Amino acid sequence: MADVAIAAESPRQDAVVALVTALDRYLLDLYPADTCHLLDIAELEAPDVRFFVARKDGVPVGCAALRVDATGYGEVKRMYVDPAARGHRIGDRLLARLEEQARAEGLSALLLESGIHQHEALALYRKAGFANRGPYACYEDNGVSVFMEKLLTETVR
Repeated sequence: MADVAIAAESPRQDAVVALVTALDRYLLDLYPADTCHLLDIAELEAPDVRFFVARKDGVPVGCAALRVDATGYGEVKRMYVDPAARGHRIGDRLLARLEEQARAEGLSALLLESGIHQHEALALYRKAGFANRGPYACYEDNGVSVFMEKLLTETVR
C-alpha cells in the first residue's frame, strides 16, 4: 500500500462526509441509536475538536477526532477506516496522531467510549495502551458501551 498521509482537515468535504456517514451507518447497525454518541459534521468543526483525515493517493480512507475537554483530557471520537483500506495500520497511525496532538496540547489523558461489538477497535485501543475504566462525563453504563483511557502524564488520581 502506498504511503498514507494524515493531516488536520475540515470534515466538511464530500469524501470525508461520506466516511463519517459510513461510520454512522456501521454504528447504528450495531447499537441502539440512544447509545450512539455521534458528533455530526458541525460538531466536528467546533473549536474544541481537532479533526484528522488519512489519505491514500489523495483519497480519504480514514478519519479521527480529538475533542479537548476543558478539564484537561482529550476524547477520541469518530475513529474510522474505510473497510477497503483496512489491514494497513491506518487506524494505528490515526490513533498515534491523536495522541501526539493531545500531548502537544498538554492533555493528561485520552478517554474514549466504544462498543462491545467492535472487537477490532477494542484490540487496537488495548494495543495502544488503553485500559478499561468506568463511564465519564455524560456517559452512562448502558450495557453496550466500553469506556477506556490512556494516561499521558504522570499524575496522581
